[in-house]
Amino acid sequence: MVGSVIAVTLLGGCASNGNPRDPFEPLNRGIYKFNDGVDKVLFKPLAEVYQGVLPQFVRTGVGNFFSNFQDVIVALNNLLQGKVTDAGMDLCRIIVNSTVGLLGLIDVGTEIGLEKHQEDFGQTLGRWGIGTGPYIVIPFLGPSTVRDGVGLIADWKSDPLTYVEPTRTRNAIFGLFLVNRRAELLSASKILEVAALDPYEFVRDAYLQRRRNMVYDGNPPDEDDPEPEAKPKQKPDAPAATPAAPAPGTPTDQVPKDSKP
Repeated sequence: MVGSVIAVTLLGGCASNGNPRDPFEPLNRGIYKFNDGVDKVLFKPLAEVYQGVLPQFVRTGVGNFFSNFQDVIVALNNLLQGKVTDAGMDLCRIIVNSTVGLLGLIDVGTEIGLEKHQEDFGQTLGRWGIGTGPYIVIPFLGPSTVRDGVGLIADWKSDPLTYVEPTRTRNAIFGLFLVNRRAELLSASKILEVAALDPYEFVRDAYLQRRRNMVYDGNPPDEDDPEPEAKPKQKPDAPAATPAAPAPGTPTDQVPKDSKP
């Protein structure tokens, strides 16, 4: 994963097209096309079989199971962002769902009013004032930015499933996560195929807008990183006019006090 982020960043440097948000667009489009081809050949068919074989309640349970582990990442990032109350709520969700909810298969936390949050290390970096950096498309993983790509590494390291042993079991769990996630997005991908004239631009713009909203908790500023407006230079004050000397023969009592002869 680290290599993918670095490779995209370095190789894209020679393919700028002038778009400030997407300076690596030619390279990104190539990777997007590659990902789309892999999806059509592998992930989408698997997701359709998965959706057709397993009933909805089973798929919901699988999604809840992975969501429960992701709450660990959410709680950590809420804490790093200083959202102590939200982090406490996340911890309560983990405890309740892991026990009463049978390892998270049942989302009891939401049922009892413990709100589900969406936080990750990419958002945390954004809250700390770090800019998004260029938009990139990561092989197999899809849309991202340089900042979110770095965040993915931290999220991977803080995910409890990363440390499941043996490796074969961990890979099987990760594969199930990918297939389940792809199945959840089948409806969205159909809309994308029908509605978008340029799917690449649609995905890019939607991703950037969504991530910006998430960083600012749904209340982003009007402009991203606005430049301070330059204040007009003030002209130096004109020197005060020197009163004219009184005309010869003017009585002294009619001369202004501040006049000089």
